[in-house]
Order: sequence, then C-alpha cells, then structure tokens
Amino acid sequence: MKKKSVIFDMDGTLVNSSVTLANAINYVREQLYLPRLKSEDILSRVNDHSINPAEYFYKSKIFLPIHEKFFSEYYSAHHDKELELYDGIMDMILELKKREFKIAIATNAYRKSALESLSHLGIIEHFDSVVCFDDVGRGKPEPDMLHKILEDFNIATHEAIFVGDGERDKMAADNANIDFIMVNWGFTDHEDAVSCVDHLKKLLFKFQNDG
Repeated sequence: MKKKSVIFDMDGTLVNSSVTLANAINYVREQLYLPRLKSEDILSRVNDHSINPAEYFYKSKIFLPIHEKFFSEYYSAHHDKELELYDGIMDMILELKKREFKIAIATNAYRKSALESLSHLGIIEHFDSVVCFDDVGRGKPEPDMLHKILEDFNIATHEAIFVGDGERDKMAADNANIDFIMVNWGFTDHEDAVSCVDHLKKLLFKFQNDG
C-alpha cells in the first residue's frame, strides 16, 4: 500500500541517547533519594511493555511533574555532550523529504527534552510533526500519539508507517492499525528486525512506490 508519511520513534531509532537516558533517570532517582540503577538495567526496561515504568524507575504509580523537572534538568545540561544520531539517519531524513514524505516523531520523551535534543542534533526543522508524552497524556503502547499525527497530516491509517525499536512501539502501531517496521540498532534486540539504515530506506521507498 502506498505510503505518504513515515512516523519515527526517537530514542533508540533516530537518536542514540543511551548514555543520556540512563544518566537522566539515575539523576531523577538521586533527587528522590533512590539508589542508582545499572545503565544496562535501565536500557533493558525502557521498551519493556510488561512493567509500569514510573513504578520501576521512580517508585511512583504515575509519572509526576517533579520527575519531568529533574529529568529535563539533566537533559538540558548534558544533551550536547551525550547525544548523537545513528549513522545514516540524517541522509535518510533528507532523502525522505526530497521524495515528499511527511515525517513525524512519536516519542515517550517529555516535550521540552525532545525538542532540545532534536534542535541540538540539527534535525527538528525537517519534521512536520513532533508528538510527545505530555502532548497526549498517554504514552506508547497506547495509540494516542499516532492518532494525533494522522489527524495533523489529515491522512488515513493505511497511508502511514511507524518505525521503532521496541515492543511498545509495535503495540502502539497495532493499536492504531498502522503498519510497523522494527529496527535492531536501538536498546533491544529483535529477530527478523531491520539491521541497518540503508535497508530501512529501501523499504520506505518501496512503500512509497507501491500501490
């Protein structure tokens, strides 16, 4: 089916934020007088749909404004030193725009942190929509972000495809009835996932030409 739009997850899909993400969560924990977690434990749980992340990371039933405050505080101070795009991502974004795709981001990150990250990395101006956790109230695996992007673009579900690196992303796509591509260079490993950006580009361009 021919696609008009590509929606991307951010962390682990476009942006290698593993260092910043682990450090920011531990920074929040320190402010809450909780012991630090190992970085590998944090990253292995980021996309784990079987847990309540607020409970696991911060011993809270839900994410609270104080969590966002401390998280954003760390991100603002360190994103310029710890974030980087995965290899080939910028070239892919520019080619998608050249081929007149509408592109968007659906991220469970807070909006302030996400926009700072995308601005620092020099890619924010290429995206037609960026939807974050605090824009919709329910993060992935709920479909709210994807529904908002479809509404922003005024397109049907079959005209979009979602690209992500985790099970939460896949579940959000399924819940929104949007086609999904899993990539394998993020925080979790998956069998039969796309393993390089060049392969992803070829798939996306094929979807544009199909139909």
